[in-house]
Amino acid sequence: MNTNNKLGTVSGEGPGAARRARAGRNALDWRTPIGRNYKLGVRLVSVSVVGLAFGLTMVMGTLWLSWALEGAAAAINDTGSLRVQSVRMGLTVNQSVIDRQPLEQQLRALNQTLDNLRRGDPQRPLRLPSSEAVQQQFEHVAELWRQSLQPALDVILHDPSGSAVASSTYLNALPNFVREADRLVGLIEVENARDTAYLRASQLALIVLMLAGCVAIIILLYGWVIRPVEALRSGIAKMTTGDFDVRLPVEGHDEFGELATGFNDMAAQLKELYGDLEERVRKKTLLLAQRNRAMATLYEFAAYLSQPGELEDRCKGFLSRLIAHFSADGGTVRILDPRQNNLHLTVHQGLSPEFVLQEQCVHSGDCLCGESLAQGEVRLHDFRKLPAEFRYLCREEGFNSIAIAPISNGGKALGSYTLHFKIPHEFSADDRRLFDAVGQHLGVAIENQRLLARTRELAIAEERNLVAQGLHDSIAQGLNFLKLQVQLLEDSIERDARDEVRDVIRMIDTGLRESYDDVRELLLNFRVKLNEGELIDALNISAERFRQQTGIEIMVDAHNEGAPLPPEQQLQLLFIVQEALSNIRKHARARHVHITVENANDFMLAVTDDGCGFDVADKEAHKDSHVGLKIMHERAARLGARLAVTSSPGLGTRIALQLEHTARATA
Repeated sequence: MNTNNKLGTVSGEGPGAARRARAGRNALDWRTPIGRNYKLGVRLVSVSVVGLAFGLTMVMGTLWLSWALEGAAAAINDTGSLRVQSVRMGLTVNQSVIDRQPLEQQLRALNQTLDNLRRGDPQRPLRLPSSEAVQQQFEHVAELWRQSLQPALDVILHDPSGSAVASSTYLNALPNFVREADRLVGLIEVENARDTAYLRASQLALIVLMLAGCVAIIILLYGWVIRPVEALRSGIAKMTTGDFDVRLPVEGHDEFGELATGFNDMAAQLKELYGDLEERVRKKTLLLAQRNRAMATLYEFAAYLSQPGELEDRCKGFLSRLIAHFSADGGTVRILDPRQNNLHLTVHQGLSPEFVLQEQCVHSGDCLCGESLAQGEVRLHDFRKLPAEFRYLCREEGFNSIAIAPISNGGKALGSYTLHFKIPHEFSADDRRLFDAVGQHLGVAIENQRLLARTRELAIAEERNLVAQGLHDSIAQGLNFLKLQVQLLEDSIERDARDEVRDVIRMIDTGLRESYDDVRELLLNFRVKLNEGELIDALNISAERFRQQTGIEIMVDAHNEGAPLPPEQQLQLLFIVQEALSNIRKHARARHVHITVENANDFMLAVTDDGCGFDVADKEAHKDSHVGLKIMHERAARLGARLAVTSSPGLGTRIALQLEHTARATA
C-alpha cells in the first residue's frame, strides 16, 4: 500500500477521523500488517529469539556432523592399524626364533585398539559410526580375533613346545582377519562420506535460510518500523506547513498505532486551537501589558516611598500618584491612633474644606474606612447600591463610589487610604492587587519614618546621658567644692580670720578656673565632627590642645594601614581619648603621655601616662563614683570593643582599647 495515497485518503475525513479510527481498531485486526496487534518490543524480541534458536540449532548440527566426521576419520585410522598390527605380529611369529617381549607389546597394542574402537574417545575425537552394518562388522572382526588369532598368540607366548603349531594356525587365520578388517574400513568410509554430504547440505541450507531470514527481517522491519515512521514523518512535514487536516492511518495496537492515534488527536486539537490563537495571543498580550504597567507602577511607588523626607510629604506624593493612576476624583490618607482607635486625616485631595473639617478625626468603627482597616482587605463601595437611609458624607460630597485599602506593616495596622470616584470605577483583579500592594509599601515607609525618629531620639538620649555624666564628673564636683569653700569663707569671716579668708579666696579662685577649664573642654569635645579618615588629625589636635592647657609632653604614634573606620566609630574613639586625657589632667600628675594607634586587621588604641597611677581593684570596687572610667567603658561597649585599664600606684596608667575586625563597620 502506498503511504502517500493512504495519507491523502485519510486526511480529508476531518477531526472525527481519529475518533472513528479508535472506535474501529478491533475491526481492523484481520487487515493489519503481520504482528501489528502486538507491541513492537514483543515482536522484536520474539523475532530475535526465534532467529537465535534457529541459528544455534543449525550451528550445533554442523558442529555435531563435523565432530562425527572427525571421529569416523580416527576410527578409519585405528581400524587400518588393526591390519598393520596383525601383519606385524605374523612376521614376528614366522621367525625361527620368536622374540616374546615385542610380541607381548604388539598384542597389548592391538587389544587396546579394539577396546578404543568399542568405547570411543570424545577427546581425540574417536567414534565408530553407529550404523548397524558397521557395528556388526566390528563385532565380527573382534570375535574373529578373540577366537582365531589371539589363542594362537597366547600359546606361542606361554607354551614354547606348541609354538610351531600355533604359529602355523595364526598365519593361516591372518588373511581372513585382514579381509574382514578391510571390509570394516570400507563400511566406515561409506558412513563418513554420507555424513560429509549431510554436512555440506546443512551448510548450504544454512546459507539459504540466513538469506531468507535477512529478507524476512527486512520486510518485517519495513512493515513494523520504516513504513510507520515514514508515515509519521510525512504527516509532521505536512503539519509544519500549516496543514492541520492531515491524519495518519491507525494500523494495529502497537506503539506506532498509539503514536498515530496521538498524532491525529494532536492535529485535531491544534486545528481547533489555531482557529482562536490570534485572539488568545491578543488577550495574553493585553494581560501582559497590564501586568507590566502594574509592575512599573508598583516599582514607581516603592522607589518614591523609599526616598528620605517628611512623612506628610511622602503621603501627599503617594496620594497624588495613586489618584492619577486610577483616574480618581479625590482621595485621603488616614493614620491610626491605636490608643484611641481613631483615624486622623493626614493628607487629602479633591475634597471640600467642610468635608475635611468633619472627617478630620473619626472613630475607626464609625466609617467605612475603619471597616477596611478592621478586616485587613480592600473594600469597594457603590453608594447607589447601599441603603438610602444611611447618611454618607462621601455621597453628599458628590461621589458615587469609593475604594478603601488598609495601611499595614508586618501585620500591624497603621491606617487606611481611600479613593473617591464620581463615576464608579471597575476594579479588575490586577487593580485590586496593585491597590492593596502600594498600601503595604506606604506602611513600610511610615514604619521606617517612625523607626528613624525613635533612633534619633535614642541617640540624643544616650548622648545627653553621657553629657550629664561628664558634667557630673567635672562641673558638679567643682561646684560642690566651691560650695564647701563658701561655707568655710563665711565661717572665717564670722571669726574675723583674715589669713584663712585669703586662703579660702585663693581656693575659690582655683576652683573657678578649673570649672571654667572643664566647661571649655566639654564644649570643645562635644562640638567635634569627623569625616572619613580624620581620626589621626583629630587626635593630633586634641593632643596639641592638651599640651597647651597642661604643659605635659604628649606624643601621638599612629600606624594607619587598615581601612578607615566610619565617622560614628571614629567619634566614639576620639571621645574615649579625650576622656582619658581629661582624667590625666585632673588626677595623674604625669609628665609624659603617649597615644598609640594601630589600624590593621584589628584596631588598637592605647593611652599611656607616667603619672601617680591608682589601684585598679579599688577603682572597680567603687566604679560608680568614678564617672570618667564608666563613660569610657560605656563608649567601648557601644563600639563592640574591649577596654582594659592597667595601673599601679606610682607606676602610671595604661588604657588600651581593641576593636576586632568582626566588630568593625564599613566606612
